Amino acid sequence: MDKSLYIAMTGASQNMKAQQANANNLANVNTAGFKQDFAQARSMPVYGEHHPTRVYAMTERPGTDFSAGPMNNTGRDLDVAIQGDGFLAVQPEPGEEAYTRRGDLQIDVNGLLRTADGLPVMGNGGPIAIPPADRVKIGSDGTVSVVPAGGPPGQLLEIDRLKLVTMPRESMEKGNDGLIRPKAGEADDGIAADANVRVASGYLEGSNVNAVASMIQTLELSRQYEMSVKAMQRADENSQAVARILQDL
Repeated sequence: MDKSLYIAMTGASQNMKAQQANANNLANVNTAGFKQDFAQARSMPVYGEHHPTRVYAMTERPGTDFSAGPMNNTGRDLDVAIQGDGFLAVQPEPGEEAYTRRGDLQIDVNGLLRTADGLPVMGNGGPIAIPPADRVKIGSDGTVSVVPAGGPPGQLLEIDRLKLVTMPRESMEKGNDGLIRPKAGEADDGIAADANVRVASGYLEGSNVNAVASMIQTLELSRQYEMSVKAMQRADENSQAVARILQDL
């Protein structure tokens, strides 16, 4: 049977996966610090007992756009936006460390500093614990200071410092949970803090997803999928026509 049916099927399959990645980007257009994903596929020649005149689509590991999102002024003391290429260290599981640009922080009932999605924020010696305080401030170098509960308004006590790191973009990858980690074999024990990373308190970095561009891409992918399906239908029609001809012989 003609291989065009299989080739068109691979194209439709990759378009569906690209639609999933694009839909996930659109769903996170308002998520602080979110980095959009690229759907990647490339053409591969079909080798065999014939000339490689046809190609099929092959999925590659999706890429991630690590460019910075817009800076939004919130005026909230626990909101921080990382300036430059740094990341904030968090703890997704005990003993594990991952990295994010999400800076909408909050304090839970036990006094632990967490991201808005509940991940403990790492400091110099582990997750940061905030004592009872009337106010919490985060300096540009990540220093976490508090005004003790009932204490003078001008009394600031330094309790810890956000663990801020940098890493080459080619050595990091984004997981299914949206967190950034070093690629396998690179910095498996975590990355050392970088004292040069700065944050802007009272600001949040928005998602770097362009909603208009993503909507246009959705339409483009839909048309490409329709073309692949039509090619599959045409391949099936050709196969049936050949079968009828052979039956008449």
